Amino acid sequence: MTNKNSIDCLYFSQEDLLKAGCLDMKMAMSAAESAMLDYRKNKILFPEKIVQIFNNDTQERINCLPATLLNEKICGVKWVSVFPFNPEKYGIQNLSAVFILSEIEKGFPIAFMDGTLCSNIRVGAMGGIAAKYLARQDSTSIAFIGAGEQAKMHLIAMKTAVPSIEECRISAKYDHEENQFVDEMGRLFPNIRFTTANTNAQKAIEGADILVTATSAQAPLLKAKWMKPGSFYSHIGGWEDEYDVAKQCGKIVCDDWETVKHRTQTLSRMYKDGELSDKDIYANLVEIVAGEKSGRETADERVYFNAVGLAYVDVAIAHAMYQRAKEAGIGQKISIQETMIFQHKNLVDWIRL
Repeated sequence: MTNKNSIDCLYFSQEDLLKAGCLDMKMAMSAAESAMLDYRKNKILFPEKIVQIFNNDTQERINCLPATLLNEKICGVKWVSVFPFNPEKYGIQNLSAVFILSEIEKGFPIAFMDGTLCSNIRVGAMGGIAAKYLARQDSTSIAFIGAGEQAKMHLIAMKTAVPSIEECRISAKYDHEENQFVDEMGRLFPNIRFTTANTNAQKAIEGADILVTATSAQAPLLKAKWMKPGSFYSHIGGWEDEYDVAKQCGKIVCDDWETVKHRTQTLSRMYKDGELSDKDIYANLVEIVAGEKSGRETADERVYFNAVGLAYVDVAIAHAMYQRAKEAGIGQKISIQETMIFQHKNLVDWIRL
C-alpha cells in the first residue's frame, strides 16, 4: 500500500525532452500565445523575479523566475544562470537552467527538468510569433549577427513562422562560430542555402529580409543603413544596434514595453537618453496576437521587435514539454520523500543529538 505521505516527481533530462519531441517550435509558439492571452485575462500569477548578480561588469548572474498557470493549476519556477563570458573563458555555453513544476491542489512537485532547452526555445518562439505577424510572409532570406544557441533556435522559429526562407547568412565574432552554425543547422535544414560572412556583419545583413542579432556584446553592431525597406528585425540581446535602427522603423513592438524600458536593451538605452518615448512603441506583442492592433500593414515598412523574456511564457512552454514527455513515457520517477520525517522507523538511528 502506498504511503499517503510519499512524494514523487518525474525527472526529465535535456535528452529525455529531445527524445520526446519537445523541440517543437509550433508547440512552443502555441503555448506562448495562449499564455500571453491568459495573462491579459488575469489567469496567470507573475511575481517579480529574484536576480543575484555576482559581477556587475560581466553581468554574471543567477535568476529565480516564478509563475503560476491558474487554468492548468500549475506553478513553476525557472532557475537560470547567465555567465556571458563562459564561451570565451571555458569554451562552454553561457546559459543553463532547470525548472520545477508543482501542482497547486496539494502543492507537491510533479517535475524537475532541464530548462536550458526550454529557455532557448522560448526566445525563439517569441521571435517566431512576432515574425508570423510582422515579417513579410514572402521573405526568402535571414541574416544573423551572433551564432550561439539562441541564434540557432531563432532560425528554427523563423523557418516555422516564415516557411519561404531559403537563404541564411551568418556573421559571428569568430570564423569557427560561423562554421559551427552552418555545420549544425545545415543538417536540420538541407534546403536552406547557408553563407558565412567571415565575421563581416555588413556582408551578412545587407539585403536580408529578416535580421536577427543574438550576441552578448554591448555595442551598436547593427547599422541602420544595412536594414532595407520591408525587413523585420528581431533583437535578442542587450545593446546590439545603433539608435537609428529603431528610429527608421515604422513599428516598434515589444513582448512587454514596461519591462523592456527598465532593462539594458537598445530601446531602454534610448528611453533613458530621451531618444524614445512611450508613444513611440506601437504595441506589445499580445495586442497583435489578440487582434487589437494590426501586424504588418505595408510591404515596405521596417519593423523592430524586442523581447526581454516573460517567465510565465517559459513556465507555459515547460508545462507543454512536461505533458508531451510524460505522455511519451519518457523520464525517470524520483522519490522526494517516502513518508513524513517523524514517521521514519529508523529515525532513532539517523538522528544526531
